[in-house]
Amino acid sequence: MARPNFLGEYLRARRELVDPVDVGLRVVGVRRTPGLRREEVATLAGISADYYLRLEQGRDRNPSPQVLEALAGVFGLDAAATQYLLSLSGARPTTRKRPRREVVPTGIRHLLDALELPAYVVSRMFDVLAANRLGTALSPSIRTGENRLRSIFLDPVERDLYPDWEQVVGGMVPSFRASLGTDVHDPRVAQLVGELSLASESFRQLWARHDVKPLAGAPARMRHPQVGLLELRREKLPIGDSGGQFLVIYHAEPGSDSARSLTLLGSLAATDEAPGAEAGTGPQSRTSSY
Repeated sequence: MARPNFLGEYLRARRELVDPVDVGLRVVGVRRTPGLRREEVATLAGISADYYLRLEQGRDRNPSPQVLEALAGVFGLDAAATQYLLSLSGARPTTRKRPRREVVPTGIRHLLDALELPAYVVSRMFDVLAANRLGTALSPSIRTGENRLRSIFLDPVERDLYPDWEQVVGGMVPSFRASLGTDVHDPRVAQLVGELSLASESFRQLWARHDVKPLAGAPARMRHPQVGLLELRREKLPIGDSGGQFLVIYHAEPGSDSARSLTLLGSLAATDEAPGAEAGTGPQSRTSSY
């Protein structure tokens, strides 16, 4: 007599209840079945489609707690439902510490305000934690709460800023892997990678290469809608004792056309922030303790 497949039945039931739009997927055409497809669940959870199929079919009944917790995140399960999912396979929850809120050191926030160059701070997941006025003037997506990978790959406005977009992303994904180190299986990382893999063929191909590139400075060419072509240098400076944060600064060769354009950009941004300007408009983004 066949053993009951409680785990597979539960996974299938939860999968069919998730609206693809709720996990950031763009639905094209008519779907024959409700919910997420198996391969979509697998990608969002950071596991192979074949492995997820084995879980639903009951051919693998001993997934790790990390895999089950990643699936719980995809399905949007609360603590009680996640515990139930773990119990179906006899797995115990991981003892992962609750993620602490990222805090940008006070001295770095003061430095951002003092710099007369575009600058911002990102976490090891490339989340923007703080940015100065010129940073946001350089690109509207350089603001607290945005993720640089998501912006570069999914925001057409951001993509248009880079004449050498293919080269930019070709170096960015390997740097992301270097920044993560051994944390590539973190559920938050799996969710971000899954989202980008489903939405961007370019990201999916680059991620599959498993290239790793040290975090370092590099030339940066940008075509800004207000000041034209900018030939810049982007520096990435690690912030000590910050859990992997680093400071990104853009600068131009002194006396160059790009240096003058950056000065003009600063003047335009300052005008937008002048007293009397409408609140909530313009490219400002005050530094934050996020």
